[in-house]
Amino acid sequence: MPELSLHHIDQISRDIGRQEIVFSHLLHDLIDHVCCDVESEMQQGISFAEAYRKVKSKMGPRRLQEIQEETLYSVDTKYRYMKTLMKFSGVAGTIVFGTAALFKIQHWPGAGIMLSLGAFILAFLFLPSALGVLWKETHSRNKLFLFISSFLTGLFLILGTVFKIQHWPMAGELLSFTVLFGIFFFIPALLVNRFKDEESKSKRPLYIIGAAGMIFYMAGMLFKIQHWPLATTFIILGAIILGVIVFPWYTWISYKEDTNINATFIFIIIGTLAIIVPGVLVNLNLQNNYDAGYYPNLRSQQAMSNHLREKSNSFFTDAHNSLINPQVLQLHTSTTNLLALISETEMKMVQASEVKPGMPATSKEQLAQISKGSDIEISKLTNAFNPGPVKEFLLPGTQLRQELDNALAVYKQYINSLAAGKEIKILSDFLAPSDLLPGEMKNDKSYTMIAALHSLELLKSTILTVELNLQRVLAGAR
Repeated sequence: MPELSLHHIDQISRDIGRQEIVFSHLLHDLIDHVCCDVESEMQQGISFAEAYRKVKSKMGPRRLQEIQEETLYSVDTKYRYMKTLMKFSGVAGTIVFGTAALFKIQHWPGAGIMLSLGAFILAFLFLPSALGVLWKETHSRNKLFLFISSFLTGLFLILGTVFKIQHWPMAGELLSFTVLFGIFFFIPALLVNRFKDEESKSKRPLYIIGAAGMIFYMAGMLFKIQHWPLATTFIILGAIILGVIVFPWYTWISYKEDTNINATFIFIIIGTLAIIVPGVLVNLNLQNNYDAGYYPNLRSQQAMSNHLREKSNSFFTDAHNSLINPQVLQLHTSTTNLLALISETEMKMVQASEVKPGMPATSKEQLAQISKGSDIEISKLTNAFNPGPVKEFLLPGTQLRQELDNALAVYKQYINSLAAGKEIKILSDFLAPSDLLPGEMKNDKSYTMIAALHSLELLKSTILTVELNLQRVLAGAR
């Protein structure tokens, strides 16, 4: 019977040692078992390299680790408990979370409760137990940072997703932490771990390019969450790197090395595509979602204020021609002046948002002068979600906001002086600046220009509604 040389035994020992077998007696038993299998194959007259390759092929990539897991499961009670908890919490959390997503899409009751329950199971039962199982199976201090970074990234991802779906505060911050931990901790730790694998030296360029693609993709998601520029560029670039370079390259290497494509390879391909493809589609349609939400609402509000303006002008014209109550004239003049100040605020916000280096801030394309006043051509805006103009012109403490507050206070005082009565008081109460304009905010980025334009249009409609009702009250008091 052929016998292995000390060099061959050392090679087998090193290879098995890299499988992170934590039981010393089990390590020796496995080395002895593999050596015997190799010697048995060499009896067929083949070389050590061919015999060793056949033995590894029969065992599969994880057979030695599975033997250790089976041993741990039978001798370690804590490991058995954590393994069981990991399996049940993983399955239960996924089912509850998936069912909650279906209920949320269908607007069925109980979606929020199930979503929170599923997230709790995955975040606080599955992830900690999985971290404990990984540590028990490896006891690798070299991988401890990788395990912790993956745990924190997964934790922030689950919580951030739930908070975002439930519209709870801190959702953006949690998702941002997910991306930051993924980019600066998890991906580098995973890359370092892959580089330590001596058998995968030929794949190192693939790992580097794949890590770069994931960093670009995740950075794009962070930029999209924060409404920063270049978000779409990063997401598309990351998707191209992963989909056009990394996946075909990884497929070719796996197909060349393995006679049969195993289930792990299939799951990696399908799972990664399931993450990237929807992300790209969501990103490409995100602007359309904005168009389908913010823009029609603003157009509707513009149409409402224009309609009210027409009715007010018509009433004023009739009243002026019939030479009735002169208070109508004063009311209409006060309203017109207040609306002009609001339109000036809108114009300044648009000009500040659309200004480009080396070019004057004009609004010829964004403002269409019409007989009813000035309407923002929102379809021509190139930076509608810029928070800068709100911070500069509309937040409390800015000069233009102070002018608006003072003008509204004067207008409200004038209305109250017209006549006493419950109806006048009700109309006056509609003109509270705190109900219509942004207040003090810790995060100025949460209030974008298009939202501010909607608030100002709503303020116009409110003022015109008050004026129209006051005209009727004054006309009736003739």
